[in-house]
Amino acid sequence: MRRVRDVILAADGSMSERVQYGVTFASSKSGDFAAFVRYSEPGVNLRLMRGGRLQGRYPHLEGKTVKRIRISDENEASARAAELKAMVKEWCSLGDAARAPKSKKRVR
Repeated sequence: MRRVRDVILAADGSMSERVQYGVTFASSKSGDFAAFVRYSEPGVNLRLMRGGRLQGRYPHLEGKTVKRIRISDENEASARAAELKAMVKEWCSLGDAARAPKSKKRVR
């Protein structure tokens, strides 16, 4: 978890972390980027609550709206560092748009 945390916090100067309800969150002025969840499981499970707003191509992200990325160990965290940094940079560049309600598509 430490390696993933270090990559996220170093990716953009506006990133910070906090612990709330026993969960560690990585946040920026754009809002909460991700939360470290499922501490009892091996490796790192990173949940991106608004990950669906990211437009870049991130092959290790799973899910539609709420996305997650699983990282099994420090070596895998190092191997995915560039992908994590790119996600953080995109998130931080969204600014207020990251927090605004996402418009729903109308079905006709």
